[in-house]
Amino acid sequence: MTRVANTPSNRPEVIQSLIDGVDRYNPDNVSILEEYLATQCSNREVDVMANLAILKLYQFNPHLINDQVVNNILVKALTTLPEPDFNLCLYLLNEQMVTEEPVVRLITLRDLIEQTRFKDFWNVYEGGDEIYKELTAEVLGFEDSIRKNIVNTVAMTFQSIEAPILEGYLHLKDQAFSDFVKAQGWTEANGVVSIPINKDNEAKTTVLTENIKFEQLTKIIGHSND
Repeated sequence: MTRVANTPSNRPEVIQSLIDGVDRYNPDNVSILEEYLATQCSNREVDVMANLAILKLYQFNPHLINDQVVNNILVKALTTLPEPDFNLCLYLLNEQMVTEEPVVRLITLRDLIEQTRFKDFWNVYEGGDEIYKELTAEVLGFEDSIRKNIVNTVAMTFQSIEAPILEGYLHLKDQAFSDFVKAQGWTEANGVVSIPINKDNEAKTTVLTENIKFEQLTKIIGHSND
């Protein structure tokens, strides 16, 4: 289930030409790509190929590294989990950057999402020092994007789920939770949220077959007659 090669429908031609051509390695173009990232942060779009191009330029030209840009690229990549974008970005960071506190904190968020520890994710994200919210502040709709991906995971896994558990997964309560559930086309009754059957959460009957050679069959029949 990979999406990294997909082209956003609204990718500007100048960005497309940079990604496709040798100019992607020209450090003079890094500002163009950084401005495009800022646009992504404000309109909820994600163009991982363009963002990887920024990190590649940083890799070849360490003097160009902008820590806030790196942070925003990683935060945008978090919004696409469980796609591999975040890990692809990490591979392009040097050892020092990977050990810096902001990156370590974002890796913690990634781990919690990948392990489907959604309630723990929100507990950490909403921690008292507000540092996680500061890290994601420039990415519009970060929390909504995370909830959307959690919804996708839940819909692939469950036909029904207890409302209190789902509230913990989504970090929503009361009317906000009810409105969100309705917006997904799900129904809530008697403390249980029902999710429409789809190709992923539908119970499948598995039929196991075993090929038995004729010689084996005759031995089995022979033993049964003993």
